[in-house]
Amino acid sequence: MVNVGDKPQTHRKATASGTILMRAETLSLINGGHAKKGDVFGVARIAAIQAAKKTADLIPLAHPIFISKVDVQLLADEAASSVECRVSVETVGPTGVEMEALCAVSVGLLTIYDMLKAVDRGMIISSIKLLEKHGGQTGDWRLEQLNDTPHIV
Repeated sequence: MVNVGDKPQTHRKATASGTILMRAETLSLINGGHAKKGDVFGVARIAAIQAAKKTADLIPLAHPIFISKVDVQLLADEAASSVECRVSVETVGPTGVEMEALCAVSVGLLTIYDMLKAVDRGMIISSIKLLEKHGGQTGDWRLEQLNDTPHIV
């Protein structure tokens, strides 16, 4: 692991997102509250929060950190027959929370897949990415989508 002991304690925030595509009928089950396993968004939200807190247990060289806030948004898009999972993670510490945000998005989307796989095994998880990060030595960073190609600004 990289030594972060000499780095200053600063406020840090990272936001990541990803998408799960599904059949329209599957999205209707979520929106209507008719999934057999229960409240899909409620369970996925808790799973994402738990994943952010457990990132250091899953990613071998990630530091265990104190997380001060996790915000999970699950946004259904009827036209695209998809759900976007967007997670922001915050801390005050010597290292960033990018991995925590990315891990939370991944597990949130995997939880949606798990809860609905009996009715739609063809769901596609895609576009997991870091959207932005704030704080730390490198300062602010944001991903810009230009012509469907990621660019760093």
